[in-house]
Amino acid sequence: MKIKTLKFSLVLLAALSLMTSCKDDDDINVIPFVLEDRTEQQAKDKDSLMLYLSTHYYNSGDFETGTNHKYTDIIIEKLDEGESVPVDHTLLQDAVETHTAEYLEVDYEYYILKINQGGGDAPTYTDQIRFRYEGSTIDNDSDEVNVFDYNITPNNFHLQQDGFNPSPIKGWQLVFPEFNAAASFNTNNGSVEYNDFGLGVMFIPSGLAYFASPPSLSSINSYDNLVFKIELLQVEVGDPDADGIPSFFEDLDNDGDVVNDDTDEDGIANFIDRDDDNDEVLTLDELIPNTYTVDTNIGETEPVLADGEYERSRTTSNGIITIKTVTIEDSNNDGTPDYLDINITTNYNETGS
Repeated sequence: MKIKTLKFSLVLLAALSLMTSCKDDDDINVIPFVLEDRTEQQAKDKDSLMLYLSTHYYNSGDFETGTNHKYTDIIIEKLDEGESVPVDHTLLQDAVETHTAEYLEVDYEYYILKINQGGGDAPTYTDQIRFRYEGSTIDNDSDEVNVFDYNITPNNFHLQQDGFNPSPIKGWQLVFPEFNAAASFNTNNGSVEYNDFGLGVMFIPSGLAYFASPPSLSSINSYDNLVFKIELLQVEVGDPDADGIPSFFEDLDNDGDVVNDDTDEDGIANFIDRDDDNDEVLTLDELIPNTYTVDTNIGETEPVLADGEYERSRTTSNGIITIKTVTIEDSNNDGTPDYLDINITTNYNETGS
């Protein structure tokens, strides 16, 4: 009986599919998707963001003391018509910094609310960060807040797509380097507590976010402007090809894009290429290695690295820090470092130099 029922269901489904496919096209109301011009969309986004910033305020008084507030402590509320900004609150347009950037041949404006700068290192746009955040969309016609994503536990993220990690939005690459990570952290009963970390909010136009291609299964629409409350906790230097040279320094033309720097033109950008000049000697082997041992038990301090010298790794045991570095060498003084010079094939890990 079950087999007969299944056969009947399949026949019915096929009939319904046939009826649907034969339906007159005039009865189907399909709204075509229109890809907006980036310059025109940026003008719309700017108007929308400025309206939002001029009609919303945050609880600034709660952050006048202390440096370990959380992103969940940031409360943004809409200013009702005729209402004054409450005491100990600040209108967003009076508190944000305005930044500009050129991206895909369009000039963009984006806005940053800095509540705490942070006491540690600032990331570059190619580093890995550890952070907490909440993301929401901007809709000036609604009093509801559409939170599309959040993470109350620390999350690791690569600010530069390297073929293995998800691609970030351009806005994150621009904004996170404006903050510093935590000055310190300690472990308490298995959990990590961060001290004096970067805290703030970014307001991003769609052109520096997802523009016409929002993530699937999200509540973000095409051309949505986004708000991110963020805590920047830790920074790790990006070096996905493990050649010892931080990805940031492989942006040879300093245009803010490491993807278009490909010395040997093999289709693999330098920052993910283990042999940048394709001379069959790995980039790592064309850098001069060095090891420092710092005994903090007797008051020794860490060395100041020379220009072109980069830390590859460090270990700490019983108060003794071991730091391994690599240094860029230009052995023939022609202005091109050995690791980018196809005519130089010296392997410094074999020569012991």
